[in-house]
Amino acid sequence: MSYTEEIYERVVNQNPGEPEFHQAVKEVLESLKVVIDANEEEYRKLGILERLVEPERIISFRVPWVDDQGQVQVNKAYRVQFNSAIGPYKGGLRFHPSVNQSILKFLGFEQIFKNSLTGLPIGGGKGGSNFDPKGKSDREVMAFCQSFMTELSKYIGADTDVPAGDIGVGAREIGYLFGQYKKVQSVYEGVLTGKGLTYGGSLVRKQATGYGVVYILDEVAKAHNDSIQGKTLIVTGSGNVAIYAAEKATQLGGKVVAMTDSSGYVYDPNGINLDVMKDIKEVKRARIKEYAERVPGSTFTAGKGVWNISCDIYLPCATQNEIDLDAAKKIVEGGCKYLIEGANMPTTIEATNYVIENGVVFMPGKAANAGGVATSALEMTQNSMRISWSAEEVDEKLHGIMQDIFKKVDEASKRYGMEGNYVAGANIAGFEKVVDAMKAQGVV
Repeated sequence: MSYTEEIYERVVNQNPGEPEFHQAVKEVLESLKVVIDANEEEYRKLGILERLVEPERIISFRVPWVDDQGQVQVNKAYRVQFNSAIGPYKGGLRFHPSVNQSILKFLGFEQIFKNSLTGLPIGGGKGGSNFDPKGKSDREVMAFCQSFMTELSKYIGADTDVPAGDIGVGAREIGYLFGQYKKVQSVYEGVLTGKGLTYGGSLVRKQATGYGVVYILDEVAKAHNDSIQGKTLIVTGSGNVAIYAAEKATQLGGKVVAMTDSSGYVYDPNGINLDVMKDIKEVKRARIKEYAERVPGSTFTAGKGVWNISCDIYLPCATQNEIDLDAAKKIVEGGCKYLIEGANMPTTIEATNYVIENGVVFMPGKAANAGGVATSALEMTQNSMRISWSAEEVDEKLHGIMQDIFKKVDEASKRYGMEGNYVAGANIAGFEKVVDAMKAQGVV
């Protein structure tokens, strides 16, 4: 049994009932096998993989709060501080009923490599709660966030662990969390990113992940003597990542013909009207069905199945494992040329392998959606320097970071004889930097 197989078996045995975490570890270890086999004796002796797959720390706690009816509610919350070899823990907070330790461990593990790829000094972490902000009043969300941060504040700090937003944690939630941290710790520091512009936030942060997805798509297309111009795109999701990926793709000459939310999808052969979509999702926080009611010529279909629509470029920007093998087959049948992951692990391993084997150029989320955390790190820099960069400056830095990520991923795939395998390239490029730092710092 190889070293990678031993470690995967160990992960499964020691972390029962955590399928998302198992999936993330398996995908990474399989693509790292060529590197690990070449250095097996050294890595075994140093226990590199054993340390890499085990979080440095997991904080688990209850969050009691009072709803508008005066009833006490209790949610479960976590912070997974996975690896700090190259910098303070960095990764979002997710508030969603599906949140559990397995999902947060998978996200934190992926974050190690994603953050490494940015070239910035940030380690991997993730956190959140099974609290659902949907349908809650502002007062209820504030009560929850204040209780959550009262406990979490003991374990984070500007040079220790800097959370950000994720699903269910937007500007409102970040504001309440930051206010409570400031109150209980009596310190004003850049402990959270995604903050409002009036209290230390960065311009372009809202757009960063979506823009970054398209910046790396642009690099991928150029590497294949192609461009986004004139291509049709499907973007799943309708949150920040999806909306701003669609916006940047449209600016570069592409036409986004479909978007989704958890209720279904809209198809607009004339191209999605982003002003209408932003009003529905960012202002009204309504269901995507409303788009078809407002835009002539568009249609709404309930449930899943957006992959039945043909496109040149597929950008999954919703949530993990939204593309299974059946969906992958439909995507290939529809003539898709590029699949660039905007969400974290939205494609199952079987689906990933299928699209790659059938000639679709595939870029994994740990590389493609790193623009968000990269801009969060730029926010940390601005906070530390007590300055604020213009939108143009931040966007230029973001564009440069995404170009650099593509270069690292591409070069790593070529260096190990796997040209065009961007899954392997992303994992290898991210892994090498982290391992060098781990080796230099000793057994810690």
